[in-house]
Amino acid sequence: QVQLVESGGGLVQAGGSLRLSCVASGSIFSIDRMGWFRQAPGKQRELVAMITSGGSTNYADSVKGRVAISRDNAKNTVYLQMNSLKPEDTAVYYCNADVTIYPPYKRDYWGQGTQVTVSS
Repeated sequence: QVQLVESGGGLVQAGGSLRLSCVASGSIFSIDRMGWFRQAPGKQRELVAMITSGGSTNYADSVKGRVAISRDNAKNTVYLQMNSLKPEDTAVYYCNADVTIYPPYKRDYWGQGTQVTVSS
């Protein structure tokens, strides 16, 4: 089995910063895309940022310019640096990875989520 473990969430004042981390472990052959989604109470889960194995990125318009996604392929880890945080960024943030395991089988995996709360 593949596990994704997130860390770095917490409480921060508006304008502050957080750095989220997600480590994938297990019988991993390769990881294609890794990314972050978030879900606020009563709202749909939405993509925040995604990064390919080659380093190409894309961001939701709502966070573009304020967050940066990166990854360390050797560590099977993806990061989300979040700056200039706003109260509307408050949500549970979920790590997602498109993983190929042994024998070759490709599917999405999800972390348990980490709470980010931004106070005004």
